[in-house]
Amino acid sequence: MRRTSVLPLTFVTAVLAAGCGGDNEDRLSTSLPQSTAHLRVSSPAFIDGARLQNKYTCDGAGEEPVVRAGTVPPTTSELVLIVSDPDAVDGAFVHVTRYGLSPRGDGAVNEDGVEGRNSSGKVGWTPPCPPRGDRRHHYVWTVFALRDKTRLAAGADPDAVITAVSDGALASGTITATYARQG
Repeated sequence: MRRTSVLPLTFVTAVLAAGCGGDNEDRLSTSLPQSTAHLRVSSPAFIDGARLQNKYTCDGAGEEPVVRAGTVPPTTSELVLIVSDPDAVDGAFVHVTRYGLSPRGDGAVNEDGVEGRNSSGKVGWTPPCPPRGDRRHHYVWTVFALRDKTRLAAGADPDAVITAVSDGALASGTITATYARQG
């Protein structure tokens, strides 16, 4: 059985010392696990490292961009998505968690499945909305291919989702977009 490793302590410290707005307490208190196998994650809405268009933020319609997972290991039972902002002021801000996603089909992870709570305390997607004049924030879409189903109920908190993926990640991958609001 392959176990996942935890991200380096320096990254965890940076993530937990950082925030994105809002004053809810559903910040990540656990680091995101990292698997040894790489999963390709892509989006027709942006390329890795590019600026996120306004329509996906609080300055626009706040749409959730389409994100897809590439080919998953054949033993994958479920895909899980966690979108976070490690640059947030009060700690890593979670914009959405989605689990129970089918590993079959077109790989889209921005719809279907079951949604957990985000750092705003709501179930579903909260668009990026960093403080005006703040430096650009990085928004990280992490997709996990899991060996076993999480069996989480709707509305699970972000730490429960991370705990559920910690022991069974066969592969994981990320895509990142940046965004800053004008002062």
